[in-house]
Amino acid sequence: MVSTEEVIAVFLGLARSQAASREPGVAAQTALSKIKRALPATDATRIDALLSTMTRTPQQGDSAPDPAVMLALAEAVDHRHVLDLRYVRGDGTPSRRTVHPHGLVAHSDRWYLVAFDTDRQEERTFRADRIRSARPTSGTFAPPLPPDREGRLLDLFAGADYQFRVVLHIRETEERIRGHLPRSVARLERLDPAEEQEGHGGPPWHRAEIHAKQLDWLPSVIAALDCEVVIEHPDELRVRVKTAAMRLLHAAGDDRRSPMDD
Repeated sequence: MVSTEEVIAVFLGLARSQAASREPGVAAQTALSKIKRALPATDATRIDALLSTMTRTPQQGDSAPDPAVMLALAEAVDHRHVLDLRYVRGDGTPSRRTVHPHGLVAHSDRWYLVAFDTDRQEERTFRADRIRSARPTSGTFAPPLPPDREGRLLDLFAGADYQFRVVLHIRETEERIRGHLPRSVARLERLDPAEEQEGHGGPPWHRAEIHAKQLDWLPSVIAALDCEVVIEHPDELRVRVKTAAMRLLHAAGDDRRSPMDD
């Protein structure tokens, strides 16, 4: 039913998934073996030759989702079943959650479950590869409003509970700002014209709110925006930006005046 090229494409896709995973899945491994056995000997030899010549850099990837878990999640979303999840947090701590699953979304080569956490009484995201089991309970839940699941996932990323809450005022168009601060990174709000400086034309001011684990990546983003930016807070970011500016002045051979002098 499929051509040799199509079979090889499926095989290589599975092989790539396995190579990018710290814990290759049993289902994918057995599928690879079965596909290879079903191929004509010449095509199997060609695949072996291709794989032997491929060079892979060290992988820092994550485990692929368990196929059985993915099926359980999809069925629960479809039938609005309340789920009892066994979940492993990013720090390796196991947890148990009772959730109302709203949707499955693929983003940046990962699958996420968007669900309402009944214990925390808020919508959350769960990485599918960290879900160890998903058991439907006897309960069901009312369907949420028609969701923009992908957009909601990005909003939840931007509002994650991280150490630093950064607020920037940026004088630029939304399109250009989003080129450096996508929806998954920053919440963006156009400021009221009354709050903008009077007597100046050009693009409007926007307020960007960023929740970040670390601040080291932000000075380069602010520089790349190439427009007026005001740091509302935190003070730690101001220090990092001043330090980065001093290094740039030094690299340019003109560090006679420090931005610390302002």
